Amino acid sequence: MRAAVFDRFGPPEVLRIAELPDPSPGPGEVLVRVRAAGVQPFDVAVRRGAMPWVKATFPQQIGQEYAGVVEQVGPGVGDVRAGDPVLGSTMLNAVAELLTVPAVNVVGKPETLTFPEAAGLVAAAQTASGALLELDVTAGDVLLVHAGAGSVGTIAVQLAVRAGATVIGTAGAGNHDRLRAMGAAPVPYGTELIEAVAATGLKPTVALDAAGGEAIAQSIALGVAPDRVGTIVDDEAAAELGARVVRAARSPERLAAVVALAGAGEITLPVLPFPFEEVAAAHAAVESRHARGKVVLTFGS
Repeated sequence: MRAAVFDRFGPPEVLRIAELPDPSPGPGEVLVRVRAAGVQPFDVAVRRGAMPWVKATFPQQIGQEYAGVVEQVGPGVGDVRAGDPVLGSTMLNAVAELLTVPAVNVVGKPETLTFPEAAGLVAAAQTASGALLELDVTAGDVLLVHAGAGSVGTIAVQLAVRAGATVIGTAGAGNHDRLRAMGAAPVPYGTELIEAVAATGLKPTVALDAAGGEAIAQSIALGVAPDRVGTIVDDEAAAELGARVVRAARSPERLAAVVALAGAGEITLPVLPFPFEEVAAAHAAVESRHARGKVVLTFGS
């Protein structure tokens, strides 16, 4: 099989396509032929060597999010069959033509979602739903989502609106119409944020930071209690200001719930596809933080 690997830490250009042995499913596992794989900031950090607790073995594979078709099931697998379209989380092996994963972790792909759409949902759905759960966002809340047009922010905004919360989302001006379409009040990020939020007449009661920088301090300055400010990106500022790091564990059940909503057309996440062979360009797009949509790699037709 072909897979994306890197032989040293560094910029996107260290990534290459390599021929590796085909994996085989062990007990309780399934073999998946990958049709699409998501690219996320975690992958960028691993490739750059910015996560020393993630041990690399060169040549190191990459990728956490996949969607594809089950090609073979291992011993003891009863609920998943060859031919089933699935998606899910994995660890450092998603950007490959084949991968093996525990059968209990796969989620069925609705026919109404393309493989790139399904792969794009994997991390954002679990991160956003878990963060809202940890922050106990309810219908009485006014939620401020920093980076509301990013992949996690997009899912968080839509889930919070569905839960009955009032939502304010930060984004560049080019994404304000998209935030409005999702039911959020758009505001700019940066130095104008506090004044812009005040101008909406809304008083945030809870905040989700998917941007970093001044987001936590600005949320607290707007009157949000520190223990109701959650971040997925800025552990240092959270510790300094008394905010929370909200990184819920992976959950196939939470993922399946969001995927079902997406399959019904009730939640959307724009994707930006790249051919698998252009993995370095896909990483560069994520690293730029200006990609218009969730970056996804596609495999064949």
